[in-house]
Amino acid sequence: MAKDRGFDPDCIFCKIVAGEIPAEIVRQDDATVAFRDLDAQAPVHVLVIPRHHVPNVGALASERPEDAVALLDAVREVAAQEGIDEGGYRSVFNTGPDAHQTVFHAHVHVLGGRAMTWPPG
Repeated sequence: MAKDRGFDPDCIFCKIVAGEIPAEIVRQDDATVAFRDLDAQAPVHVLVIPRHHVPNVGALASERPEDAVALLDAVREVAAQEGIDEGGYRSVFNTGPDAHQTVFHAHVHVLGGRAMTWPPG
């Protein structure tokens, strides 16, 4: 299944999608997978990724706009599921090395459960 959806055998997130690497999955559907970040920066820190491998959110928006919409829907649903939708949450896309993107598979961090500060860093 993963290969026909844009699987990169060297990508850790593709391996999570394929079930080759364990993760604490909190939500999934045909287009996205959401799992807890191992290096949590807030009480709630979930990564939401498209199943299809693209390097960043800009590529996702231009190459697979339907998956970009699904990703944003998943963010909203994760926030509600985790109980942070009413108090507020932060959604972060790190795009490129200068933004500290370390896994080059489009993803969004959903952070909440505490007050956030500004500027973020």
